[in-house]
Amino acid sequence: MQLHAPLSLPRHPLALALMGALSLGLVACGGNDDEPTFKAIELNIAHINDHHSQLEPIAAQELTLDGVATQVDLGGFARQTAVFKSLAGTPNLLKLHAGDAITGTLYYTFFKGEADARMMNSICFDAFVPGNHEFDDGDTALKGLLDALAAPANGGGSACKTATVAANVTPQAGTALAPTSGTPYLQPYTIKKIDGVDVGIVGLSPATKITNSSRPLATTQFQDEATAAQKAIDELKGTGVRHIVLLSHLGYDADKAIAPKLSDVDVIIGGDSHSLLGDFKAVGVTTSSGAYPTVVKNKSGETVCIGQAWEYAKAYGLMNVKFNEQGTVTQCGGQARLVIGDNFKRKDSAGAWQTMADADRQALVTKLATSNQVRVTTPEAAAAQTLSTYTSQVAAQKAVTIGNATEALCLVRLPGESTNRSTGVAGCETANTLARGSDAAQVVAEAFLTASKRADFALQNAGGVRIALPVGTLSMNTAFTILPFTNVLVEMNLTGAQVVAALEDAAANHLDNAQSTGSHPYAAGLRWNLDMGQAKGQRFSNVQVKNKTTGAWSAIDPAKTYVLVTNDFIAAGQDGYATLGTAYKAGAYVNTYLLYTQSFVDYVKAKGTIARPAAGDYSHQKVITKAGVTLP
Repeated sequence: MQLHAPLSLPRHPLALALMGALSLGLVACGGNDDEPTFKAIELNIAHINDHHSQLEPIAAQELTLDGVATQVDLGGFARQTAVFKSLAGTPNLLKLHAGDAITGTLYYTFFKGEADARMMNSICFDAFVPGNHEFDDGDTALKGLLDALAAPANGGGSACKTATVAANVTPQAGTALAPTSGTPYLQPYTIKKIDGVDVGIVGLSPATKITNSSRPLATTQFQDEATAAQKAIDELKGTGVRHIVLLSHLGYDADKAIAPKLSDVDVIIGGDSHSLLGDFKAVGVTTSSGAYPTVVKNKSGETVCIGQAWEYAKAYGLMNVKFNEQGTVTQCGGQARLVIGDNFKRKDSAGAWQTMADADRQALVTKLATSNQVRVTTPEAAAAQTLSTYTSQVAAQKAVTIGNATEALCLVRLPGESTNRSTGVAGCETANTLARGSDAAQVVAEAFLTASKRADFALQNAGGVRIALPVGTLSMNTAFTILPFTNVLVEMNLTGAQVVAALEDAAANHLDNAQSTGSHPYAAGLRWNLDMGQAKGQRFSNVQVKNKTTGAWSAIDPAKTYVLVTNDFIAAGQDGYATLGTAYKAGAYVNTYLLYTQSFVDYVKAKGTIARPAAGDYSHQKVITKAGVTLP
């Protein structure tokens, strides 16, 4: 428990008058107008983030349950609905979604947010902050999602009114998100009354990441996050609100960094980095980005509690925060928990996965009832029925087989990162600790290179590849889940010097500019050594090109012109690829009009089976982390 001295608030005559007139939860001030006293309250916050249209459970995920390797169904939005409904009796409860609700599966490809909106309304969040992927298809597509959330036919309207908050996003008047008549779609904050006390919820979207990595209107303005947050907090304070929750889609590291810049922030509920917070070693998940909750200090030296709940509706967080009579946090606790089904499988003596006998299953469910890491949950019936109306429409397309994977293709963004994005996929237990990085991104790049008749090598940004691929059947659903966006392949004419500069741009975007690690490069037909401890311009060395005819590797020639095939997103300079953007704007490219997802489908179909590339074909040959650790 951490206690702090009462915060001395500046005198605001109008604010104090409003506080008295509006009965904003204040009690007698003891004669000192500068230090109002608030009712001591306890706040509970249930939250998810980054569900990315992953509405169905993820099957056959391997966890360690009661000490034994066990396959489970992990997540699923109808299970999340059941969890949140079970919390309905929890006192002083806020329900928050920290962004990136859409893009990632065929549920978005086919329904453009309607299915997500209906499932979100089955929970009825108090507030939602737009993430960067809410802008992937522009402001109009985000408007469509928010219209679907508000539609009575989808469970919105009087039944559920979710506030969409983004203090640092300002659409131009007359555009999709700011119609000339009616209420703007985005508000800087919303206020919820908790046990008679007003609690402000301020939204923050990732400004640079959206402008660099998504497709907002050019007229939509994105302000500095810290400046916009403090302005909103100060406005709330001016109306007597003293308890502030920041609903952030900035990422875990950014949340820890912004807290010391802000006065009077109490809680940060975050998203974007897909961070699993807490200790899950007991269930076989050995990677965690930090403690749940993570406790830091704000600019005033007061406690700030930070929480995040992983990704893809796999987990939820429940944070408990205690405030004293000065409105200061005295204690925060809670836990993120994985949401699983009760259809368990374990290996038999021959090593084959078999469904557990019912008596054993029931015994395991009973043991797990006291677990702090997992929650066995039956899908909520009405939500499951709602989802089924969409599932039936996509099932036939999803079920089409395109090939098989004979090895797990693990998902990594940055070699050496703390988060294992492939947790639960057998064969990927240590993927994030290895120099080779992402098998999945590597194979995607191989598919692009195969699709191009002219290219010498292919380039793919790590964040554009969305899932790991377990051993087994690959379907159309696999393809549209691993590559869910509407990108096409372009071929670019670049000198060797420009190619190396583009690699340096990609690494600098996250190492120097504190942007997403999703910019990190992977390539086919191109390999390198990487030292992240060096300065920009010196990180990539021994860059080599593979001859497509002979298979021989040779040093890249800075003066020679090569043909690079990549997706049109980074070709246009997004995700920090400034060198590519300059060449693109100069017209040094040819649009193939090949949908990048279809290129992957065609590659898998042609090969029949796919596996990890040979060690010498990985783009990352040697990697030294920023901390100076050489990865195996």
